[in-house]
Amino acid sequence: MPTLNWIGKEAVINHHLDVPFHLLKDVPDLGCGDPGSGNLIVEGDNLLALKALLPYYKGKVKCICIDPPYNTGVDERDAEGKRSGWVYSDNIDNPVQKAWRNKVVGPEAEDLSRHDKWLCMIYPRLMLLKEMLRDDGIIFANIDENEYANLRQLMDEVFGIPNRVGTIIWHNATDNNPTNIAIEHEYVLS
Repeated sequence: MPTLNWIGKEAVINHHLDVPFHLLKDVPDLGCGDPGSGNLIVEGDNLLALKALLPYYKGKVKCICIDPPYNTGVDERDAEGKRSGWVYSDNIDNPVQKAWRNKVVGPEAEDLSRHDKWLCMIYPRLMLLKEMLRDDGIIFANIDENEYANLRQLMDEVFGIPNRVGTIIWHNATDNNPTNIAIEHEYVLS
């Protein structure tokens, strides 16, 4: 089976194993519904959140839907540094990701392309999500043209080509494309 290679892959290939477990802390003032109902809202870095959820959900999740960053480079902030449009940064060079890459990947992190950086970010998350899936489970991942090819190949590597179900093309009216080429859909890989 073909595999995808990128600068930094060796540093992140087993990183999901090195992420420390974190305890989830209940904040009753932020809760709603019946206590103990099993409903959760987890706030924080999704890599740490996935590792915290793993002991509870390993091998138990039937359906996962993720909407990873599309790696458009967008990080809209106003003059005070507050986000003006996007809720989350879609710029893989944001300070949190940069600090993580420098720590995990090391000096070669400075030589990474935008796509290498994105692959370093997404790989350990996919590995943890794979651990959460049941044998008969499915994962859906939304993505646009920026990382479609990389994500398709990476999902084939992580989950196996025989487990590929297909690609759903979703008509999308957003314009993440500054070249004005008419791309009016995104993909949902499964």
